[in-house]
Amino acid sequence: MKNAPPVTLAAVIGAHGVAGEVRLKVFAGNLDGYRSFNDGALTLTSLRHGSNGAIARFAQVPDRTAAEALRGTALTVPRSALPPLGEGEYYHTDLIGLPVVTPDGDPLGQVVAIDNFGAGDVIEIERPTGKRFMVPMRSEAVPDWSFERMVVDPAFVE
Repeated sequence: MKNAPPVTLAAVIGAHGVAGEVRLKVFAGNLDGYRSFNDGALTLTSLRHGSNGAIARFAQVPDRTAAEALRGTALTVPRSALPPLGEGEYYHTDLIGLPVVTPDGDPLGQVVAIDNFGAGDVIEIERPTGKRFMVPMRSEAVPDWSFERMVVDPAFVE
């Protein structure tokens, strides 16, 4: 996708120990294969999973003070660094912000979130009035979608 914004794969949630390691909240399945984050500002040198989640060390973070300063930092990569998608697949970040219409083209709102409670993705749509509703990301509810818009069957609209 041309000029796509960077994709957040994890966020620093705090320091770990005294040697500059940080605790991460990971949003991707894993961070395997990624070493450079935030346009090269952070270089991952090690990653392990502890009892409090993922623990990472970055070359640019020498001590606990520097690690604490990173709290709240999103770890991003360019969209182009993500693996290619198969037919019908999508990254959540690609759907956020899409306009949503009925099959007749009547506007319904915009995709604001995607959740998965275990049975598949659920798309959260915000109407222009601010009211939100959710639909399952299944062909019955979403008969058509592209990276430009999403079509939702009105039978699934609250």
